[in-house]
Amino acid sequence: MEPKDKSKFPLVVIAGGGFGGMQVARKLKDMPVDVLMLDKHNYHTFQPLLYQVAIGSLEADSIAFSLRKNFAGQKNFHFRNTEITKVNPEKNTVDTTIGEISYDYLVIATGSTTNFFGNKDVEHFAMPMKSIPEALNLRSLILQNIEEAVLLNTKQEREPYLNFVLVGAGPTGVELAGALAELRNHILARDYPELQKEHMKVYLVDFMPKVLGAMSAQASHAAKEFLKGLGVEVLVSEKVESYDGNEIKFEDGKSIRTKNVIWSAGVMGVVPKGLSKDIIERGNRIRTDGICRVEGSSNIFAIGDVAAMITRDTPKGHPGVAQVAIQQGNYIAKTLMQLINGEPTEPFKYFDKGSLATIGRNKAVADLGKLKFQGFFAWLIWMFVHLVSLLGFRNKIVVFINWTLSYLTYNGGARLIIRRFVQEAVPEGHSPEGDG
Repeated sequence: MEPKDKSKFPLVVIAGGGFGGMQVARKLKDMPVDVLMLDKHNYHTFQPLLYQVAIGSLEADSIAFSLRKNFAGQKNFHFRNTEITKVNPEKNTVDTTIGEISYDYLVIATGSTTNFFGNKDVEHFAMPMKSIPEALNLRSLILQNIEEAVLLNTKQEREPYLNFVLVGAGPTGVELAGALAELRNHILARDYPELQKEHMKVYLVDFMPKVLGAMSAQASHAAKEFLKGLGVEVLVSEKVESYDGNEIKFEDGKSIRTKNVIWSAGVMGVVPKGLSKDIIERGNRIRTDGICRVEGSSNIFAIGDVAAMITRDTPKGHPGVAQVAIQQGNYIAKTLMQLINGEPTEPFKYFDKGSLATIGRNKAVADLGKLKFQGFFAWLIWMFVHLVSLLGFRNKIVVFINWTLSYLTYNGGARLIIRRFVQEAVPEGHSPEGDG
């Protein structure tokens, strides 16, 4: 067991260095507590720009920032590069890959991962994009398949390599669809003179009847029109039945020959073992009370994508967006100090600052309360918000320069295949037809 710090201060263990966990640690700076953050990566990932890493517009280190560097100088902060395998509430400890660690207070901020809704074949063959390694795998797959298409002689042979199907028309799917369409429109024929842009198809699919379902009707309509203007084929009210690595089939009988299926149709919380299954809500989220405390516990809290605060106002919990995690991180730091000092607490209240999504060059949608913007101005807002939210001055400068060059030349990014992506073999006994 890693010994608990002999300090007289309570030890707050934070599981996860995402938006929520980072905010808790920041706000506890100079407070009479010791903070220990645990994460399987030693860096924070700015997930809203993962799709630009996937298409080669940005390098991975532009959207990642060292957790140790970020908290350098915060005397009450410590970091361990490890992963929690189990929570032991009765002992106030967590099991990790480096041993057992004690806590006085535990904040679970482990975020979410891709939800394939039990379809094992889709899970095996489709590409997720929730982390930097996954985005780099996707980049390699995209470029490898385009290179493969160059070697083939007929349109029919090339078709599955140049058909890109994005499942899930939320912000991630919409933004990646727009980025792939711009790669086809401005870069494909320039980088690959053997190919024409008409050879490459981009499909955006969702089982819901509209794109950007969580945003306003104006934003949804504008986004769909922007996508269609870029040449993206938008297929709504379409439910995926199966995917075998070569053909994706839909429940209404439609099918598309493709080796490029990118899955962003849902997420599920990353819940460590040891918690009662009775408090796990839909989407694998931990049910909490009004102060983000895990139900049935006095000193374990959950925030962000992994948490579900079920109230009259939020019957399904809060949306899985960065702002929820950030605001809950701020709130938890304050609430922990109130609990430690024996002071009364107030329930968490989420303030919705709005939603943004970009569909490509000069095209974005913004819902900012009663204000709705679409087009160039919304695109400027999107760029500004994402740029100022990035960690690290260097990252801000690098991303700004990359965006400027891409805007001026229509040809930003290096698009290098640094390491080839090789699809793992189908496990023995695994049905190629899908599990439904």
